[in-house]
Amino acid sequence: MDISRKFDGSKFMWDGAEYKEETEARGALESYLSNGFDAKKIEEGGAFYVFTRKVATEVKVEGKA
Repeated sequence: MDISRKFDGSKFMWDGAEYKEETEARGALESYLSNGFDAKKIEEGGAFYVFTRKVATEVKVEGKA
């Protein structure tokens, strides 16, 4: 499995798990979504995979500007 994939022009990272059941993958997907991640689920070769990305919503700069 590729460690990253592009969906709609955005880069997503594989969460590292191979889910045998779609319900397990859906559970992981929903967990990521509820924690502020953008997430995608795909089926490939009879297994399910979840890819995620986190968009920075706030940037903190320390020190003098």
